[in-house]
Amino acid sequence: MRIAYDVMAGEFRRALLKYGMTPERAGLSAKLFADASLDGVYTHGLNRFPKFIKSVQQGCVDIQAVPVCTERAGALERWDGRKGPGNLNAYFCMEQAIRLARLHEIGCVALSNTNHWMRPGNYGLMAADHNCIGVLWTNTVPNMPAWGGKDPKLGNNPLVVAIPHKGGHILLDIAMSMFSYGKLESYARQKRELPVEGGFDRQGKPTRNPSEVLATHQPMPIGYWKGSGLSLALDLTAAVLANGRSSRKIGQLPHETELSQVFLAHGEQTARTIADTLADMEVSEPMQPGATVHYPGEGMRRTREDNRLHGIPVDESVWKAVQAL
Repeated sequence: MRIAYDVMAGEFRRALLKYGMTPERAGLSAKLFADASLDGVYTHGLNRFPKFIKSVQQGCVDIQAVPVCTERAGALERWDGRKGPGNLNAYFCMEQAIRLARLHEIGCVALSNTNHWMRPGNYGLMAADHNCIGVLWTNTVPNMPAWGGKDPKLGNNPLVVAIPHKGGHILLDIAMSMFSYGKLESYARQKRELPVEGGFDRQGKPTRNPSEVLATHQPMPIGYWKGSGLSLALDLTAAVLANGRSSRKIGQLPHETELSQVFLAHGEQTARTIADTLADMEVSEPMQPGATVHYPGEGMRRTREDNRLHGIPVDESVWKAVQAL
């Protein structure tokens, strides 16, 4: 089933208006949700929207709240998200980081007390569209064990690096687990196995069964112990810079909220260096005959064009749930 981009964005906006969001903010939030699905990140677009509405109903998200600045020090600013909508808070903070980069060459905005930012690649692309390198990350509720442990003590703490390129921006958008929980849920709904081992089953053995990973809350860290260590480093850096909650403290709350996030923008780079590096990488000999070597984000443009032309693929049950809101 495929849905036109404008129809999808319109449904999101309709629901957001019904829950009390102002027309301007509802339009932007709807666009950010729809853009995620347009680019092929369905888990953090349409599929995430019913969860967002549930978080509003639970009181985790104050749909009217806007961030307030709590501290300024040159190229660094701290903002309090006041438990507002995560995607709107993140969009605003990336705008502020880009503004600071224009003034100081580099800008850093640390955000506390916010909510799930949905698809973080949206904000990295914002920086790249302004000819800035963007680096941003968030902590989460504890949902991944530290390497060698069983209990979820770390967040899967997504990280984004976006680099401007005229031929199509470089976009690295990854969680610290092999698969995000949204991706695990998507595979489980479709009753499909993961393409590689993505976590541990009840016997502590690596598994490709997404339902097993969802049941144990033991996703596999990227790079094994390296992903575990990077998750911890991102969590603590975000919490300290934002003067906000760490994953451990977020886990003490009834629901996932009051997250800490960091948004970095750098306003100067050498386009020739970027282009030459990508060109050199793409002529490397492929592992499989007839295959090609791609940089992160290269396939996104093709997905976006296909989805604009033919409509965005949707999970019919999720689409009906959004229509029923």
